[in-house]
Amino acid sequence: MAKKWGQYVRKWMTQKMDLPQDVMMDLPRITMIGHVHIYIENHRGLLAFSDGEVRLMIKGGQLLVKGKAFVIKTILPEEILLEGKIDQVIYINE
Repeated sequence: MAKKWGQYVRKWMTQKMDLPQDVMMDLPRITMIGHVHIYIENHRGLLAFSDGEVRLMIKGGQLLVKGKAFVIKTILPEEILLEGKIDQVIYINE
């Protein structure tokens, strides 16, 4: 019950204060440029990386990015910029 109430309050504050939902709801922000760059903010850690797959921990699950020739251009505690050929972006519920 308390968890639902907290979600309700955050959603109400987001609407009333005109704040970005990704900030208030602790959601990832994903920005793609074509199929060659993906910038992901507000993740909780890198779980796996290969030239064809990147797996990140996010609130409530994982984010899986599949493709080819991946290179991490920038990685910070809560941000990652990935370059390569992006085929799929998949949200996995835990």
